[in-house]
Amino acid sequence: MPSETIEDYLKAIYHLQRTEGPPVSTSAVADRLDVTPPTATSMLKKLAAEGLLDREEFAGVEVTDAGEAIALEVIRHHRLIERFLADELDYDWTAVHDEADALEHHISEQFEDRLAEALGDPAHDPHGDPIPTAELDPIGPERSRPLVGVDPGTHAQIARVADRDADQLEYLAERGIEPGCLITVLAHTPIDTVAIDGPAGRVEIPVGIAESIRVHAEADPEAVHG
Repeated sequence: MPSETIEDYLKAIYHLQRTEGPPVSTSAVADRLDVTPPTATSMLKKLAAEGLLDREEFAGVEVTDAGEAIALEVIRHHRLIERFLADELDYDWTAVHDEADALEHHISEQFEDRLAEALGDPAHDPHGDPIPTAELDPIGPERSRPLVGVDPGTHAQIARVADRDADQLEYLAERGIEPGCLITVLAHTPIDTVAIDGPAGRVEIPVGIAESIRVHAEADPEAVHG
């Protein structure tokens, strides 16, 4: 079985190549995992030697089929645990990420199967991210759009919110902004905020937080305003 460190690297690289495209640079991996570039380089060489990464000197890395399977397994564990904590243990959706990070490496495949069955085999975690299937099929192409790229006047539904910054999640939760809610983009303001009409009325979201939000555009405008 791969170590927790190997699983963390493969999960990080898989995420980066989905969001930024392959190949993934050593510096991006180091930043994502909060390690030094030399430490990251050493591990990437090891993973490439084990057939889990394709690595091109000075270009970057990409997971192989074997590496992808490991990454998807850990992501499935993580997101099922998040769903369980939110749905069954009444955790706030903003507080489940760190708990899932601590548990994702330590559940058996039998426990995973029973967890999925008990939850009704959910398709998404509380942040709107897709949960890989039990067969570990590759996650499909991204169909949502960044909120920062949506034109004023557009009606949209929050698709997902990046889950790595608890303060950002709390900021959004306090304003009723969460996956599934309907909004209208009002303006991109000169003070680097995106103004929206959300469930609690007008909200100005700093660009740094808006960049963590993805939406499905042109949701039903009547539903936005109830």
